[in-house]
Amino acid sequence: MRSTKQAAEALSAVTLRRQRNELDANALELFARVAAAGSFAQAARQLGLTRAAISRRVAAMEEQVGQALLARTTRSLGLTDAGRQLARRAQAVREAAEAARHSLRRDAQGLQGQLRITAVATFGQHVLLPLLAEFRRLHPGIQLDLLFTDRRVDLLREGVDVAFRITRKPPQDWVAQPVLRFRIKAYAAPGPALQSPTELQQQPLLLFGNAPDAVPLLWRHVDGRTEQVELQPSFSGDSMDALIELARQGAGVVLAPDYCVRADLAAGRLVDLLPGWQLPIAEGEQIQALTLPAATAGTKARALVRHVAERLAAS
Repeated sequence: MRSTKQAAEALSAVTLRRQRNELDANALELFARVAAAGSFAQAARQLGLTRAAISRRVAAMEEQVGQALLARTTRSLGLTDAGRQLARRAQAVREAAEAARHSLRRDAQGLQGQLRITAVATFGQHVLLPLLAEFRRLHPGIQLDLLFTDRRVDLLREGVDVAFRITRKPPQDWVAQPVLRFRIKAYAAPGPALQSPTELQQQPLLLFGNAPDAVPLLWRHVDGRTEQVELQPSFSGDSMDALIELARQGAGVVLAPDYCVRADLAAGRLVDLLPGWQLPIAEGEQIQALTLPAATAGTKARALVRHVAERLAAS
């Protein structure tokens, strides 16, 4: 009988001779099944082949190796030393093949399942919606559940997968990725530009939020100057879109994120009334996409954030 070293050398030689069908990936998968099942009959049932067909394939492999891989008796089927070595390699091939088939099936099916997304209402309506529509066309197996609101959402309790927020400090255990830098500026129907924020005191102010009294607002110029002005709103409310519409109608000056009025600026319906001035934001001047860490967040959540970030970077 050959030594263990000779058996190993024979098996190594066989591995390199892949042009022979006897030891292709299918044959190795078959041998892994036989080794795991412990019988030709059971392996045949698993593979949908006849016992005789499996016996012939194993015999061909033994001929290729030059020694027995199985120790056969009338009652049992065992592995020889060479068989055990080949079985280990065959099992690795089988596992790799299963992983490849699973990956192909997953890719063929595409992303599947539900994604719950929350965002600041204005960002969701003005920026996210067209990007989400495109994402859904690319991945029709995804169902999107949208929660566009300005209230503070408990991300875990409300089952959120992706949150788009203005924040410098994301919630504990959540990962933030910047997707859009923005500014809050003064916009109005076409007319002469103002030179200083103090001139806003002579204009009707359209202010988001509940502000019945005068509000002190600190303005910052691109050259670093700052100016604080106390302004009394003529209109205040919880709908930024309504306030922007009032500005279009000439009812006053709206303080709004620039991403809300890009189309109006391009069409000439609104103008930047204070060029060079903006309102600093305590929470930061970036929209952040929040997800759980990669080990927890699903593939579809990461795919959505990547899609949004890439589209906004290119716009």
